[in-house]
Amino acid sequence: MTDDISDDWGRRTFLKATGAVGAAAAFAGLSSATPTREPGTRPNEILVGVTNTYSVTDVASATANDERLPDGMSVTHENDDLSYMALSKPEVTTMSDDDIIETLESLDHVRYAEFNETLHALAEPNDPRFGDQYAPQLVNAPAAWDTTLGSEDVTVAVIDQGVKYDHPDLTGQFGSNKGKDFVDSDGDPYPDSMADEYHGTHVAGIASATTNNGDGIAGMSNSTVLSGRALSEQGSGSTSDIADAVQWAADQGADIVNMSLGGGGYTNTMKNAVSYAADNGVTIICASGNDSSGSVSYPAAYDECIAVGAIDQNENLASFSNYGEKQDVVAPGVNILSTWTDSPYNKISGTSMACPAAAGVAALGLAANPGWSNTELRSQLKNTAVDVGLPENQQGAGRVDAANLVGSGDDPDPPENEAPTVSIDASAATVTVGQEVTFDGSGSSDADGSISAYEWSFGDGATATGQTVAHAYSEAGDYSASLTVTDDDGATTTDSVAITVESEDGGSCGDESSTGSADGYLYGYYDSDDYTWTNDLQNPCQVTISLSGGNWSDFDLYVTTDGRTPTTSDYDKRSITPDSQEQITLDDVSSGQEIGVLVDSYSGSGSYTVNVEELGQ
Repeated sequence: MTDDISDDWGRRTFLKATGAVGAAAAFAGLSSATPTREPGTRPNEILVGVTNTYSVTDVASATANDERLPDGMSVTHENDDLSYMALSKPEVTTMSDDDIIETLESLDHVRYAEFNETLHALAEPNDPRFGDQYAPQLVNAPAAWDTTLGSEDVTVAVIDQGVKYDHPDLTGQFGSNKGKDFVDSDGDPYPDSMADEYHGTHVAGIASATTNNGDGIAGMSNSTVLSGRALSEQGSGSTSDIADAVQWAADQGADIVNMSLGGGGYTNTMKNAVSYAADNGVTIICASGNDSSGSVSYPAAYDECIAVGAIDQNENLASFSNYGEKQDVVAPGVNILSTWTDSPYNKISGTSMACPAAAGVAALGLAANPGWSNTELRSQLKNTAVDVGLPENQQGAGRVDAANLVGSGDDPDPPENEAPTVSIDASAATVTVGQEVTFDGSGSSDADGSISAYEWSFGDGATATGQTVAHAYSEAGDYSASLTVTDDDGATTTDSVAITVESEDGGSCGDESSTGSADGYLYGYYDSDDYTWTNDLQNPCQVTISLSGGNWSDFDLYVTTDGRTPTTSDYDKRSITPDSQEQITLDDVSSGQEIGVLVDSYSGSGSYTVNVEELGQ
């Protein structure tokens, strides 16, 4: 049976309030003082994400001791916009790293805990100097320059080592705001060492060395440059410094963020930073990595970022370049001539060099088409890329092309990306407990690109990735196994197939069913919607609540089993994956039971659908 949604749902919308009640008790063991923070990498720091109902300062301000944490831990850094703080771990403690992380994550108002990973500049120095520039010619920048040399209204933020902003070929691209130093915590991003800190200057020159000034080299675009110094003279930097720099660049109004760095894995802190920037209209362009690996490194691998691999002047994939299904485009990255610190110019190689080449091309496109949003710029950069004959997992959409991108704005109605199509084939629709089902998504397709990810949810809390997967259910019941496919432009489509699992005696949960759904819209990290579902079957055996949200948001799902209104700190079950596809299954249910449901925006805004399926015997 199916019930009208208006009969079973009660709804109210509310805004989150920031408060301190309860925070002091949860973090009573941490010192509220913020000691002087040493510049550079911070391997002994733990980044702690705080739930949005409390400010970071409120949570970190408590001073009483908490016996679950080792003595000597202190707050060294706070970022309210990204809702995290950094804690220093004492040099000597009997508590293991895993135990500290587990204890922190068990505390009230903590969303996650993770170590402050170190990331590195992605360059491969090459001392021999020969030849002239080839990168602008390879991406057809001269043809684009017939239309525009770039615009000072387009700002490229270089999150890297410091940039030598008084270099003769760069000084014209800097305004009064040169940037910020996140390593030394001051307002001057100038390099500390001319001999060692060349990477940021080289990257900035590739993107925006002044073109047509009768001096030195030609950058891709005459854009305004901001320097966010987040890597030290050793070429490394902490996750927190880089994340803070990305957030700062977005707040400064940067149109494009260039990150020629990588080396860490997935972290919630960096994911939140790039989501923040993307939500604020920034196009984020990152180096794919220099490990010759078949997978793109982070931060390039985040969905919000454009991953750039490196090719040589013959348009072959560079021997060092990473590649894989998340590769978006390629650009010149071998023996690239650009601005330097202790000499005027030098050549080095790396995906670090390909990244600003693509960023500079993107800046030209935005200069010619200032009305483009960041999603339109991303789409056009890929749609106008040139197929250079490499496999798709190596070249992505192809080699960036400045002339094509600048000219693509002549089409008043550029084609929108078409969402992929999902096809699911299950080896059996009815099985017994423990019997394996093979799920095949290979029939899925994307009319204007390719599918980059397959994500399965089997309806019993288990998930998997891959084109073809297998799963066995441990309990009888009716399940909805769903497949979400993501295309190379980030669009997703989800479909599902029903699986009935019977016990060995032939009985099953699901002889009856009742369903309902509601659609809503959350306007930002401060917004939430709550609902109430009342079980109406005589003998219910299972209730599944599912949430499906947008691509650029991170919505979470909270449930109470007694009908009280859930909050992010008061709930019975929750699902908080790093996207907006959440699911909670309740097995111990009863007739007439009221279930409270909260849809909460951890970051981003957009529409969503929440579904409830009640099964009975």
